[in-house]
Amino acid sequence: MSGRPASANATQDGVVLLHGISRTARSFRRMQAALEDCGFATLNLDYASRRKALEALAEDIHPSIQRFADGIDGSVHFVCHSMGGLLARVYTARYRPTRLGRVVMLGTPNSGSEIADRLRHFRPYRAFFGPAGQQLGTQRNEAVNALFPPVDYPVGIIAGNRSIYPITSALLPKPYDGRVSVANTKLDGMADHVVIAASHPWLVRNSVAIAQTIAFVRDGRFNSSAVITREGG
Repeated sequence: MSGRPASANATQDGVVLLHGISRTARSFRRMQAALEDCGFATLNLDYASRRKALEALAEDIHPSIQRFADGIDGSVHFVCHSMGGLLARVYTARYRPTRLGRVVMLGTPNSGSEIADRLRHFRPYRAFFGPAGQQLGTQRNEAVNALFPPVDYPVGIIAGNRSIYPITSALLPKPYDGRVSVANTKLDGMADHVVIAASHPWLVRNSVAIAQTIAFVRDGRFNSSAVITREGG
């Protein structure tokens, strides 16, 4: 696991970036650069997304996040893609930063993935996505549910409604981003929710998603322009 923090100083807020399953920190480079251009310190982490369960991954990322948080006096925000948002929920439940700020989730299956439901018993799926892949379904047992207590911090969710996956899209209720249905990105207690014209893998690089992410990290609300639908408190 590695992270590339930007040079931080005592006046900066910081943003921890958590990629999705089977992705790497490289997927967040464009988002990271945009955040740094806006004055945020960043920690863009790689983690073993396909080799461990979510609770073990939370343990793995904790030392790096703790060092990052100790190096700034501002708030610590999280920006997460797909399963990275679930990891952030597990992490904040166990190791909530003292100055926890806001959390942005892009295409996170907060209520699980119907695709994981269909494929979880197939050997190739189990081999590729590993233990965390078994925790992504909509039917969660008591142990998995316990990993995700109710959120009591500001969460903004960005969902997509375009798909480049014709086969997996057939397993999802519309609208969807090809991997996660819009309905299953939603979360009780979320502060804001927007839907944009983007597919699941491109949410982290989409210019509208990047602008909306920065707006939420700064202000706790998405910008009402350039979005398709919106709801939240």
